[in-house]
Order: sequence, then structure tokens, then C-alpha cells
Amino acid sequence: MRPALGLLTDLYQVTMAYAHHRAGTADDVASFSLFFRRPPFGGSYAVAAGIDEALSMLEDLAFDASDVDYLGSLTGADGLPLFDASFLERLRTFRFRCDVEAVAEGEIVYPHEPLLRVTGPVLDAQLAETLLLNVVNFQTLVATKAARVVHAAAGRAIVEFGLRRGQGPDGALSASRASYLGGAAATSNVLAGKLFGIPVRGTHAHAWVQFFGDEREAFARYADALAGNVVFLVDTYDTIEGVAHAIETARVLATPTPAREAKRLLGIRLDSGDLAALARRARTMLDEAGLTATKIYASNDLDEHAIATLVAEGAPIDVFGVGTRLVTGGDQSALGGVYKLSAVRDHAGRFEPRIKKSEDPAKVSWPGRLELERFVEAREGACDVLFDLDDEAGFEGDLLDAMTGAPLAHDPAITRGQGRRLLTPALAEGRRVRAERPLAEAREAVTSAIAALDPGLRALDAQKRGARARVAVPRSLWERRDRLVRAASQPKELR
Repeated sequence: MRPALGLLTDLYQVTMAYAHHRAGTADDVASFSLFFRRPPFGGSYAVAAGIDEALSMLEDLAFDASDVDYLGSLTGADGLPLFDASFLERLRTFRFRCDVEAVAEGEIVYPHEPLLRVTGPVLDAQLAETLLLNVVNFQTLVATKAARVVHAAAGRAIVEFGLRRGQGPDGALSASRASYLGGAAATSNVLAGKLFGIPVRGTHAHAWVQFFGDEREAFARYADALAGNVVFLVDTYDTIEGVAHAIETARVLATPTPAREAKRLLGIRLDSGDLAALARRARTMLDEAGLTATKIYASNDLDEHAIATLVAEGAPIDVFGVGTRLVTGGDQSALGGVYKLSAVRDHAGRFEPRIKKSEDPAKVSWPGRLELERFVEAREGACDVLFDLDDEAGFEGDLLDAMTGAPLAHDPAITRGQGRRLLTPALAEGRRVRAERPLAEAREAVTSAIAALDPGLRALDAQKRGARARVAVPRSLWERRDRLVRAASQPKELR
């Protein structure tokens, strides 16, 4: 059982919940969607991550006695209690009661597509917002970064080395999990290995060599302790000399003794300098010494762009260790996912669509209880269709490009109900109805899905190239949004 997480939220979520309580609308049913508006890192896609963790947290969402006491101690600007006794009593017995439909852990998703749809009492749905965004935004960001790094490595292994640069213990653990989901082969984070079943890998630090002062002795002592798991960091003093010392130690390792059988040097690690040139020189030295199976590891503030350059230059590097720029998001610190109310159920049981209006067209939300179908056999290439569950028109009539409104050519393969539904029931009245997806299975799904993408969508600079996924909406949804935008600009009495 997780600790109570009711206070892991922004204050305004609680004040809105209180206002709904006072207004008598707390149990009115509303529908919210969580989505992002722009793919991260200049790419075309994101890898949905943190979905299963977020669902588990919602299932356990509660306020313990100390949480309620704390909220009862808060005062407003007037010095009076912020919340009344009836609301605090409500929180003592709170449990999350919404239905949640969600994409699968590891699903490839595109802008404006809902990763989750939350429908239920508005008080509950509102209290879920911050927690969902906190978990899903960060893990989706890192999983997407990892997938890009793995793609750039072109078959060479990626090991996540980011614990020491992670955003605190919680962030580092989440980043290790998301990195593995995105395709990393292993992590240096031992706790992540235990908790998530991720393979753990490591070499040694410069401090090991510095402690002995003599590189030969340091390598010999390390090899004596870990004969079957030796990867030497060779750049403490002079990289090429370090490679030579590693080769000397490898010859000793290869000679059996009464105490142990012959072992081989697994690898050397380069952590500074011109990695491409040093890797070529090191590979030549290792091969000439007969150490053709010894791998070359490289680290040093790598990201997908640096790795792509090294691969393009033909650098003979077998394994890349990626840390800071993976677990922190590197050139983008946050995904920017949002959680918007899209429909409210009226007294007749019908869902009335809602929008968020903005001067920026990209920030105008889609109205309705949003659903998503994916068609991979479409005539013009894969196409996702975003639609309102309650729109009887469905896919009848034209489909429009969701970004531009341009009509799409009619394709009989794209028919409502014939595609794959990306959102499937995950929680019913706050309780799980969909099992957590095993991390290894989700990781395999990510690898397969990215391999199947159009090459233009896989490109690291997809946005610069103008490549983006085909996402369509029915004309009826486009026109409804236009009507709601116009209505929102008029005084209420004229609507």
C-alpha cells in the first residue's frame, strides 16, 4: 500500500475541490483529457510512460489524518480557516471514484492525442490533475529521449548512467525506469535494478585509479577483485597510455592461475577527449593485442545528436553510457503535457462539450469525451483519428487534418470501429480493471513500434524537416470546436 498522496497536488486543486463542495457540484460528472501539444526534442512523437504508475497512485489516492489536520490548519488572506469542517470530513473518507481510459504503457503518441481520459465526479477528477501530470510528463519525456538515443546508436547498446545527475532520488528512479522503457539496455542505478528488474552495469571511477596513484596497480587490484567483470576506465591520466596498461592487465587476466581460470577483459571506457579518434586508436591497439572481443564503452555528456555524429563518423564504439542529458531531458526540461476539461454531463445524462479558448490556435482544446483510433493500413500511410465518443456523426463525412483543417482524401480503410482503440478501460470507479503492463513487454513494444515508423517520423530533426504523423478529426468535431470558440467570444446572453 502506497502512502496517502492526497497532498501531492497544487493548492489550487484543493481550493477548487472545496469550491465545488460548497457549490453543490462536487459530484457532477466531467471528463478530462491529458495530452501534449508539441512533440519533445524537435521530433515527431512521444513514448507514453508512467501510465501504469499513475494509475496505481490514483487507485490509492487518499488523505490520512495528518493530511486533513494540516489542511485544517491553513488560513486564507483574511486569517480565517481556508476550509470548513464539512469539507475536511469529506476528505477523511475520500477515495478516487473516476473511470479512466488510458493508452498502454509504451504507446507511441502524437500531439493533442489523449494519453488518458478521466471521467467521473469533478471533485475527484480535479484532484487527480497535478499527480497525473507530474508522473506522466516526466516519464514520457525521458522515455522519448531514451528512444531517440537508442535510435541514434544504430544497434549499439545504451546504458543509462544518470543517477548522480537525476532530479533527486524519486526523479532518478523514474528516469531509470523510463530510460529502460525507451530502449536503454541497462542502468547504473542499483535500486532501479532491484525495483524494476532492469539489468545493472558499471565500471569504476577515476577515484579508483587516483587512490593507488599508479594505473597499473589500480587495474591489477581491480582485476583481482572482479576478474570476470572487468571494464577499465582508461582516461584518468593519459588515455592511450591507459589503453596500453589495460592491455597489459588483460594478458595477466588471460593467464590461468591456481586460484582462478583464465578471464578476458570485457571492455575499456573512454570518458573524455575526441571520442571518435581515441576509439579508433584504442580499437587498433586492442585488435593488435588479440583483444578483438574487448568492447569500447564511451561516455561524457552524450545525447542523441552526439551519438549520431559518432556513428556517422564510424567511431568503433560498442556501448554508449548516457547520463545527464538523458535523465534530465537535456535540451528540454519538461514535456508540457496538460490536463483539460472537455465535457460536462448535464441533468439529462448527456455530455456537453467544453473547450479552452486561446489566442494561440495550438492551445485551443478539442471538445467532448475524446477517443482515438489508429489505422495502420490506411492508403496514404498510418493515420490516427481523434473523435468525440458522443458524436453520432462519427466518421461520416470528411476527415480533416487535425492541425490544418485540410480535407483528407477519402479512405474506406478508415472507418469508425475498424481501427485499434488506443484508449482502453484502466480504472472503473477508481479501481483497476486493466493489469499493469510488464516493463520488459512495454520496452519491446516501444522498440517494435519505433522500428515500424516511417523513417521521416523517426528522424531526430523531424520537425525541422516538416515530418509529422497523420492525425485526423471528423469535420463535425472541427466545426463544433469552431462554433464553441465563436460562442465563447460572445456575451453569455447572446450565445
